[in-house]
Amino acid sequence: MRYLRFLLSLAILWLAVLPAAADTVLAKYLPEVAAGDLVEGADGFGPPRDDLAVAPVLKGGETIGWAFVTSDFVGTTGYSGKPIHTMVAIDTDAKVIGVALVKHSEPIVLIGIPDAKVKALAAAYVGLDLVAEAQAGGTSHDVDIISGATVTVMVIDDSIVRSGLKVARALGLGGLAPETKAAGPRFEINPEAGAAADWTALEGDGTIRRLSLDVGQVNAAFAGLEDKRAAERAMTEAPDTNFIEMETALVSVPAIGKAVLGEAEYANLTGWLQPGEQAIAVVGRGLYSFKGSGYVRGGIFDRIVLIQGDVSVRFRDKMHRRLVAVTTPGAPAFTEADLFKIPADVGFDPAEPFRIQLLVQREVGPIEKLFTTFDLGYQLPSAYLRPVVAEPAPAVADTAGAEDESAAQALLWKKIWQGSKVEIAGLVAMLIVLTAVFFFQIWTTRNERAFFWFRIAYLTVTLVFLGWYANAQLSVVNLMALFGALVTGFSWQAFLLDPLTFILWFAVAAALLFWGRGAYCGWLCPFGALQELTNRAAKALHIPQWTLPWGLHERLWPIKYMIFLGLFGVSLMSIEQAEHLAEVEPFKTAIILKFIRAWPFVAYAAALLIAGLFVERFYCRYLCPLGAALAIPARIRMFDWLKRYKDCGNPCQTCANQCMVQAIHPTGEINPNECLNCLHCQVLYQSKTTCPVVIKKLKRREAVGSATPRDISGHPNHPKQQPAE
Repeated sequence: MRYLRFLLSLAILWLAVLPAAADTVLAKYLPEVAAGDLVEGADGFGPPRDDLAVAPVLKGGETIGWAFVTSDFVGTTGYSGKPIHTMVAIDTDAKVIGVALVKHSEPIVLIGIPDAKVKALAAAYVGLDLVAEAQAGGTSHDVDIISGATVTVMVIDDSIVRSGLKVARALGLGGLAPETKAAGPRFEINPEAGAAADWTALEGDGTIRRLSLDVGQVNAAFAGLEDKRAAERAMTEAPDTNFIEMETALVSVPAIGKAVLGEAEYANLTGWLQPGEQAIAVVGRGLYSFKGSGYVRGGIFDRIVLIQGDVSVRFRDKMHRRLVAVTTPGAPAFTEADLFKIPADVGFDPAEPFRIQLLVQREVGPIEKLFTTFDLGYQLPSAYLRPVVAEPAPAVADTAGAEDESAAQALLWKKIWQGSKVEIAGLVAMLIVLTAVFFFQIWTTRNERAFFWFRIAYLTVTLVFLGWYANAQLSVVNLMALFGALVTGFSWQAFLLDPLTFILWFAVAAALLFWGRGAYCGWLCPFGALQELTNRAAKALHIPQWTLPWGLHERLWPIKYMIFLGLFGVSLMSIEQAEHLAEVEPFKTAIILKFIRAWPFVAYAAALLIAGLFVERFYCRYLCPLGAALAIPARIRMFDWLKRYKDCGNPCQTCANQCMVQAIHPTGEINPNECLNCLHCQVLYQSKTTCPVVIKKLKRREAVGSATPRDISGHPNHPKQQPAE
């Protein structure tokens, strides 16, 4: 018994210390990565540190850098809803010396992107200077986007930069100081502070800060660049000519806003700002404009950027308002005066110093420019601040890290949405048009020829814009990722990373209640559009069309449901394996990667399209697991929009024979599980040349309309047939 107690105590002690040694992602994957594969010339790793999830990278016994896994420091999730585990190595100068993807669940990276592209993506970060990233707020490098994997690449980039900065600061690499948020007193804006009454006094006490550059200073800055063409294109104005005089003030501070803007304009400003948002006023005059004209074309003010530590804010048109006038007594006349909003979720602290970086450009060729930058520093004077009263620490665990991570993820998906405005607008327009077609289907299907060409045009837009351009192809993988997120911990932010997919799924959910699965499968699926358009071409070339016997056709329907249930069952055990098996969908090959892929995948997709030349929408009918998944909840649809006559199916079989996917039973009923809502049956419903019911009605009306007065007078009750008195 005493021996058993000893073993139990030992087991409890082992369990207690185990998490401290092996609860990091680094500890899990470090044995799986060869040091030489991560960093060229390295021959091993040292033991991980106890206080930080990093391990030394060794070469000949010497430490040449530190390795870590991004997911130990940032929690940004990818398209799959799971973290992307990227191992990174940085040296003592805080430069990246190695990157490797070690574990992820991104479908497009798992089976869509060639391995060479993934390695090239990782290798592109070797040499990244994290000190420069810290100074530029994470914006000193370009992101190399891979077609079809925009979300994944942006998540990888975000996690490498943010985790690298955290590690570099924690280790003091490259001169970066560790973050000490809790050290020293903290300050906040004092709403009761007052401001000076005239412009000169406001400049004197630091309320308004100025950057003044003359032509001589700018010429000297360009002359110092390595490219000597900049000096050859020097400005010819006198050296003391005012190039730009730019001034700024933090006008969201009540006292400053009222002093610079005036009471009325400050009231307008407070109505424009949402809780937590700040605003600066920027005014300028001289030869150079701090706004330029880029914001007119692209909506971005590319000549100025606000930088505070690791935070950078590049202003867009929606964050901008023109300032009509500066009302402060003694203010000079400015040629430009503008207000810029700083969003609440970017991590900006008005009590901390920041700078406005001005980008100055010089043309050195027909389409080539060189750039240099100048900084306008700003520190809110202490008169506008007051100490923050420290509150007792709560008894619960500290959640500041989780809140910071959540804010960082929110910033990432909002950045993606901002960069997808054109695609979002196009998709919303398509959804509005399709909704109108469905709501007014009798009117829109009245003209058979016009509706035919409208459908062809719409499917072309779906294929080219929604599919090949925007890569907005839904997949059964999305549903498996959603189910996995519901089981392991749902987060909206993981799904917001792909705006078009997010909008499409919401539209599909609404459409299932109104029209069933056909709204997506028949109109918004890029691969479905590709099948139908190629089949239309086949018909134009007189390729024979095969109609399967009803009995065989009906028994082939369940195949797609079996495929879906099989994938779903596998996903319960291994989501990665299910994603591999989901290659039964040819979407990635034909739509996302545009057939640029290994030949077996291309051959499979081509075989399905070839089958569709003879049997219209072959894949949609019998194999599509996504269509099967959508058909199941579609049974709860609230309305039955498709109009039918009592003669449909008995005896008339016109609609059943012409239905492109044979979704109409011989008895006349439309199977909602198979219907693609192409609305061709509604065209026939009104056809004066095809529908027997409509033709019969027209003949009856013609018979009544063609009856002569003589025929009518022959009626026994007609007055003319009564005997004369």
